[in-house]
Amino acid sequence: MNKRLAVAFTGPSNSGKTTIILKVARKLIHEYGKEVAIIKHDPKDKARFDVEGKDSYKFADTGAEVIVTSPERTTYFSQKNSDLNEMIRLFDKFDILLVEGLKNLPLPRIAIFRNSLDSDYFPYMNALSIDESVIVNDYEIPKDVDILDLNDPDEIISWILKNAKEV
Repeated sequence: MNKRLAVAFTGPSNSGKTTIILKVARKLIHEYGKEVAIIKHDPKDKARFDVEGKDSYKFADTGAEVIVTSPERTTYFSQKNSDLNEMIRLFDKFDILLVEGLKNLPLPRIAIFRNSLDSDYFPYMNALSIDESVIVNDYEIPKDVDILDLNDPDEIISWILKNAKEV
């Protein structure tokens, strides 16, 4: 079996995390031939996947673990918080796992920023991905942090392939 790699993306709201994850995932799948899995952290429990009144909502509302399957997709509704290993087991087969958020996970982390940096993120990041709106010299960026171009998904993918954690 090929080794499976995982990396996390972090950064403030509206910094572009989802956008770069989408670009990276599409390139990994379509240009690199990789199977990609994505985990998104929803810290405020805002994401809505189902509609009240529908069967899947009613099933999930019981508190049960629910899988809804159709010819096009399979959706898993869990009522429990899962740790990284549990989530990885759900995916089973992937080459690269991209995680948005979840600062507490022990994964190499790319911090995404536009306009300004927040040094609170510095202890959690292994790479910093920014565009020209950030003036790097205005900040004391830790020496061991790689700086990546937010507008260059290939550069980010190359960093991921070198630095992601085997899971």
